[in-house]
Amino acid sequence: MLGPAKRLYLETRKKHDQLWNRFVVRPIAAPIVVLLVPTPVTPNQLTFLNLFLFAVAAVLLALLPGLRGGVIAVAVLQLSYVFDCADGMLARAKKLASPTGHLLDFLTDEIKAFLLVGGLAVRLWLSGGWGPDATGWAARDPRFLLAGIFGLVVVATGISLTTFTRRPEYTGKATTTEAHYETAGAAGPPASPIRRAVGLALTFLRFLNHYPSHVWLFAAVGRLDWFFWMYLVLNSLYAGQTMLAVLLKLGGPGAYAKRPTEGR
Repeated sequence: MLGPAKRLYLETRKKHDQLWNRFVVRPIAAPIVVLLVPTPVTPNQLTFLNLFLFAVAAVLLALLPGLRGGVIAVAVLQLSYVFDCADGMLARAKKLASPTGHLLDFLTDEIKAFLLVGGLAVRLWLSGGWGPDATGWAARDPRFLLAGIFGLVVVATGISLTTFTRRPEYTGKATTTEAHYETAGAAGPPASPIRRAVGLALTFLRFLNHYPSHVWLFAAVGRLDWFFWMYLVLNSLYAGQTMLAVLLKLGGPGAYAKRPTEGR
C-alpha cells in the first residue's frame, strides 16, 4: 500500500500547494485515493462528501462547548479536508479533472467558509470568549452575532471578488482543462534574496488564510475565539485589497477609453 500511495502522491501533487497539504493532508489522502481509483467512485462524490462532513463540523462547533468539544469539531473539519484534497487527487489520477469539477470544488469551499463563520459565531455567542478589544465577552453577548453577520458579509464579498477577478472577461484568458492536471515539476532557477523574502512573506500570509493548516492549534489550546477574530481580519484585508485592485483597474478615468465597446 505504501508504494502505490507514494507513487500516486507524487503523480497528483499540485504545482503550487499549501505546505499543510503537501506534507500532511495529501500523504494521508493518498492511500484513500489508491483504494478508490479502481472503484466507480467519482471525484464529485468526494466533493459532496467533504461538504457534508464540514456541515457536521460546523454544527459541532456551534453546539459542543469547551476544549473537548472544539477539538472534536475541528477533528471532523480536518477529516472533511482530507476528502477535499482527495477529490482533486482522484480526478487527476482518473484523468477526470475539468473546469466544471474545479468550479464545484470552489463552490463547496464558498459554502464551507459561510458554515465556518456561522458555526464559530454561534459557538462564541453560546459560550462567551475574548472580543477584539482584548476583554472577555460574556455568553449571549449580541456582539458575537453581530460579528458573525459582519464576517458573513466580508467572506461573501471576498468570494464574489475572487469569482469576478478569475473571470476570463476580466483576466483576458481562460483556464484550460490541461491546467487542472498541472503537477509539481522541476525547480526553476534560484531566486534573488528579495524574491525569496517576498515569497516567504506571501507563503506565511497564505498559511494564515488557509485555516485547515492551523485551526487545530487554536482548538488544542481552547482559543477558537482568537481564530475567529483572526479569520475575520484576514478576510477583511483580502476583500479590501482585491476591491482596491479592481477599482484601480476598472475605475480609473481611462478604463473605458481602453475598452470602447464595453457597456451595461
